[in-house]
Amino acid sequence: MAVCAATAVTVAAAVTAVVVVNGDGDGADPSASGSAGWKTVVNPRHGTAFEVPPDWEVKSSDVFYGFSDHADPDKPVVGHTAPAFYKYKWCSVDADGDGRISDFALAGTGTKGGDGAKSTDEVARKTATAWVYGAYTQPDKDAVTWDEPVEYTTRSGVKGSYVKARSKGAKRTGKCASEGRAVAFGFKNAKGDFVAWDFYGKTGVPGAVSDELVMKILSTVRLSGEPTG
Repeated sequence: MAVCAATAVTVAAAVTAVVVVNGDGDGADPSASGSAGWKTVVNPRHGTAFEVPPDWEVKSSDVFYGFSDHADPDKPVVGHTAPAFYKYKWCSVDADGDGRISDFALAGTGTKGGDGAKSTDEVARKTATAWVYGAYTQPDKDAVTWDEPVEYTTRSGVKGSYVKARSKGAKRTGKCASEGRAVAFGFKNAKGDFVAWDFYGKTGVPGAVSDELVMKILSTVRLSGEPTG
């Protein structure tokens, strides 16, 4: 379970969290862009940017999105700011019969802090596995599997490591439930802080985002100004 809040207004939701956390402008940096027509996603808080295809929905940089602990809705499991979504309302359901509709995206992406990580490998692994657990396997941590970190350099020259994680055999209930996966790229921003770009998405369903596209989005990750966070 999670919450949805904007400034002083709080609205309960079933599976996702959206919180306004600051008022920084987007200041899109057109350099190192992806394919023609792609949208730039800028995160002033972490001093990063990346690109997504034109049919993705880009939210404001002051939006936080994530998943909370099903057993303790006030405890976040994972989240990121300046998110972008593919098919934001891919599936909608009244999860607990209270009349409130929860929307499930087919996939999402954003950038988050390193949460005390000491290396790019660590931030990538922790981020990828947290998204799979938070979005697809709760409360079963044993249903999360992941690959070893891979060194990677983006098109703009940002060096770091990525980790791919996925769910396997988690109990799924409800029409919107599915297996899922995540990819996280750990790197340092201009302040020398560890941060992570991440992607999470459903698998085994029509229209699932391909690994080729995920890696193309990852290739556009770049630094963008001095971090404000």
